[in-house]
Amino acid sequence: MQFAYDTRVALATGSALVNTVQPEGDLLADRAGLDRFLVDHPYTGRIDGDGAELRAVRDVRDRLRALWDADARDDVVVLVNALLADSGARPFLARHDEWDWHLHLSDPEAPLADRIAAESAMAFVDLIRADDLDRLQRCAAPDCDDVLVDLSRNRSKRYCDTGNCGNRQHVAAYRARRAR
Repeated sequence: MQFAYDTRVALATGSALVNTVQPEGDLLADRAGLDRFLVDHPYTGRIDGDGAELRAVRDVRDRLRALWDADARDDVVVLVNALLADSGARPFLARHDEWDWHLHLSDPEAPLADRIAAESAMAFVDLIRADDLDRLQRCAAPDCDDVLVDLSRNRSKRYCDTGNCGNRQHVAAYRARRAR
């Protein structure tokens, strides 16, 4: 299935947010970490820049991780509906910057965490409606627990985008073949 551009961006941003928890530490341990995240995954609208906002974004991150941990489609639906309700999502079309008409789900002055939650939840709505939740995966590298969304046409994505997992696994396989 082909997903709209804003859906793909929201899914990528949601997985990137979940992946800010790393074995070496929390990439959102402080406000500077959230600022770095927002450089790579920008949001228009209100940014408070305070500790309350950081805590709220980390709470959304935990709720998004639960989507990958859910055992059944119905469980994901419950989590997504809660995210939509709690975020106060109110969809409308917008056009700004380099983006053509696309869906915004919260007022630009809504708290950042609410906007992240609403956009992520709505992207998951598309996966649920298409019965494509199998696109939600964990990185196949044995030493990585990061999440990913496989939006490739042939559903062949196996490794996360946060590190060099795919590259490391391919090099290891090459070396193993050469050693034989």
